[in-house]
This record gives sequence, structure tokens and C-alpha cells, in this order.
Amino acid sequence: MDQFLQHLLNGVILGGSYALLGIGLTLIFGIMYVVNFTHGELYSFGAYMVFGVVAALHGNFFVALFLAVALGAVLGAGIERSLLRPLRGTSIDTTMLVMIGAWIAMQNAEQLLWTGVAKAIRHPFPEAPLVIGPVSVSWIRIFVFAAAILLIAASHLLIRRTRLGTAMRATFQDRETAALMGVNIDAIHTVTFAFGSGLAAAAGALLGPVFVVFPTMGDLAALKAFAIVILGGMGNFLGATLGGLILGVVEEMGAGYISSGYRDAMGFLIIIVVLLFRPTGLFARAERVG
Repeated sequence: MDQFLQHLLNGVILGGSYALLGIGLTLIFGIMYVVNFTHGELYSFGAYMVFGVVAALHGNFFVALFLAVALGAVLGAGIERSLLRPLRGTSIDTTMLVMIGAWIAMQNAEQLLWTGVAKAIRHPFPEAPLVIGPVSVSWIRIFVFAAAILLIAASHLLIRRTRLGTAMRATFQDRETAALMGVNIDAIHTVTFAFGSGLAAAAGALLGPVFVVFPTMGDLAALKAFAIVILGGMGNFLGATLGGLILGVVEEMGAGYISSGYRDAMGFLIIIVVLLFRPTGLFARAERVG
């Protein structure tokens, strides 16, 4: 039982950051109908920004986190304005090819700039873990989970309680009618892509100090983000949140009770089962973002 509780705790903490990945991707797909192949590289970008500010510039760790999220959102807005907006109305095949090209270009740029050597990010938290009864957890993981929950809650409030969120949900449900009601669709697309990119960068910035940072780290992160969207249902905010938590727990349980080598395979095995029995996702419901 002690081992089970430890794996469960680790899985929930990891799942919080996974949820950020899934939320960003499901918003972009749900509102823009774009398969964002750069999502994993935006995750890597967030991790490398924290490393660069902390290691190269000797900056404050918490300031580095904020800058990583902000710069990730700016980069996302730039991608939408320069690559996606000119392709609006073209076939989905063309858009996918362009995004795949952007993914490859971003990954090679990271490798050129940072080399292929894995890097560790220093953080200000003590190395000694917090022990609570039969389980223990590092302070950095506690911080990561708390920050992820805060970002998820803030994202939910933005989508459900603000005029911007109302415009995003209206665009998701019926963009033609939303445009007739005065919603600037181009601006909503830019904001949505920037917002989703910022969440991806936040996930990388938070998980970078927990693991190590390397140029291809975004590949697996992107696959997991797509898996979370499949679990939760397209355009489903709550589904992406729960999907991220489920994936984190399943991975930890698989690593703990089967083999650490099967950690990633366990999550995708769940995806296969979900697609077989519930193709629309575990939490699919009426089409809306929120």
C-alpha cells in the first residue's frame, strides 16, 4: 500500500503538468482546427528559456519561469501570424506540412544553439524531500504541481469568466455567427495560439528542472499531448485536465509495477483502448470549450 500511494502521488504531480500540455493543444485544435506539430517544441522552448536565464544569465529561477511562459506565448503568436494566418482557407494537408516543417526547423535550431548534450536546471528548493507518513516527495515537485494547478485554474477562469473567453468559446461553437456578432476571428486565433503555446512553454519550464533538458525532449511531449486530447475529447478543457492526470498516474503505475522501460508505452496502451471503445474520448460531451 505504501508503494501504491507513492506511485499515485508521483503520478498526480506529473499529471498536473501533462494537463497544461493537453489544455493548450485542445484549445488550439478546437478553435482553429489546426494540428499543432510545434507544440512539443514550444514545450522544449520553455525548458531551454529557464535554463538559459538561470545558467547563462545567472537570473532568478522564478523570474525565469515567468519569462519562459511569456516568451512562449510571444513565439506562438509569431507562428500564428507568420505561418498559419496566410494559410487560412487552404487544405489541412498544406497546413500540416507547414507545421511539420516548423517543428523540424525549431528542433534543429535548439540543437544548433544548445548542442545535443542534456542539461540540468538548477533550482532554489532543498534536495531533502518532504516526508508525509509512508510517502515522500521532493519540494520541486510540490512547487511544480502547485504552479500547474494555479495555471489550470487561471485558464479556466479566463475561458469561463471573461469577455475574451466568451469570444473564444463562441468562435469554437460557430465562427461565422461569432464574426457576425462582432468577434474579431483573426485576433481570437492569434490569442488562442499564443495562449496554448504559453501553456506548453509553462509545462516545459516546470518539468525541465525535474528532469533534464535536451533538444528532442519535445517529441515525446507532443505525442503525450495528443494522447491527452484523445483521452479527454477534442476541445474539452475539463477532459484535457483529467486526461493529463490519468496519463500521469498510468505512467507511474506502469513504471512502478511493470518496468520503467514501459513508462511511456503504458500511456499509449490506454489510448488504444479508449479509441477502441470510446473514439470521441472519455469525457466527450456537447461541443464547447470549457
